[in-house]
Amino acid sequence: MSDRSMSGQSMSDQSASDQGRSDNHELDRLVTWLRSQLPSATGLRLVNHDRLTLGHSADMVMLSLAWTADGTEHSRDAVLRFEPPSPGLLEPYDLPRQVRILRALETSDVRGPAVLWSDEHGELLGRPFYIMERLPGSVYEQVIPAELDARPETIRRMTESLVEQLAAIHRVDLRATGLTALGDGRSYLDKQLDHWTAEMRRVARGPLPGLERLATELRARQPEPSEAVTLVHGDPKPGNFAFVDGEVSGVFDWEMADVGDPLADLGYLELLWRTPSFFTARPSALTFAEACAHYERLAGIPVRGLPWYSAFQTYKTAVILLVGTMLFDAGHTDDPRFATMSMAIPYYTRRALSRLGVEGDIDPGPVNARSERLALLAGSPAPARQPSTGRDDKA
Repeated sequence: MSDRSMSGQSMSDQSASDQGRSDNHELDRLVTWLRSQLPSATGLRLVNHDRLTLGHSADMVMLSLAWTADGTEHSRDAVLRFEPPSPGLLEPYDLPRQVRILRALETSDVRGPAVLWSDEHGELLGRPFYIMERLPGSVYEQVIPAELDARPETIRRMTESLVEQLAAIHRVDLRATGLTALGDGRSYLDKQLDHWTAEMRRVARGPLPGLERLATELRARQPEPSEAVTLVHGDPKPGNFAFVDGEVSGVFDWEMADVGDPLADLGYLELLWRTPSFFTARPSALTFAEACAHYERLAGIPVRGLPWYSAFQTYKTAVILLVGTMLFDAGHTDDPRFATMSMAIPYYTRRALSRLGVEGDIDPGPVNARSERLALLAGSPAPARQPSTGRDDKA
């Protein structure tokens, strides 16, 4: 629940202290439980832990574990990921589904983190969680370090490797991995449009002419889907890939994964490819046309209809930003990052409509947080609790 009175340092200090005590209690119970999961281990202990605050991520804690087995000392770094509190950016949230997908990918060429342990019903700690391996590598999202910028050949290889992993995702054998249980994927685009339009209307404080027009145009211009039905990542932005020496070492953020039209992932990638903070926008990177050609060679799936798919993903992004701002507006969070998400909605709406051949400004409607809520930001410290997209650790 949100603490709407969070307006002074003393409240923030108290919240942080309460959070620390709660963390320690949960981790004590977790370690006891892990000992039962590793009966051959002795002296299993938590050497270190650190709460992660990457992006708008859900509750995640970095764990360093140590134990003895067969007279040998062992250690392992892992990431504990909780189901985020509700309401959040992505509703409804299905943590068991993520676990199922990640476990299915362990026998594939996709470099997702392996799930080590899970409690999908929340019986141990009061909310579902899983523990995944911590993968090596660095994630580049907000800042491109100077040492990477100085290696243009590495940046080009990173863009090639990213495309190769996206193709690997789309080549996953759905039947062999059991992922056909997620659905047949033929109605993926219709279901996505239904879901995001329902989310827009669920949180709207009033008429939203811009987004409603965009939803109408997307329906009217919806293309025939790709003939291929594949695993779809749902959020393949460059910041969801980790790299070691130019090669993808990890693929994260699987909460929007589904079976459906692979071109949806290409549309999302096109939306973000030239974002200045991503390495894909650097001069040495593949152009998006080169990336699509590389993808087609690897996946064997023709890339077509990108203006529509990009517009659809822009619409989805705008709705998520709207949900985030309305979470702040309704007092479910005091995180200032959520308060200003809506600033990009008019731009994204214009951009998407332009991709569909519709030009001009349309009134966005009441997409911003109300002034009385925004007034709380003045001089407020960062809140201890942060609602989440439910996004996986950039482990």
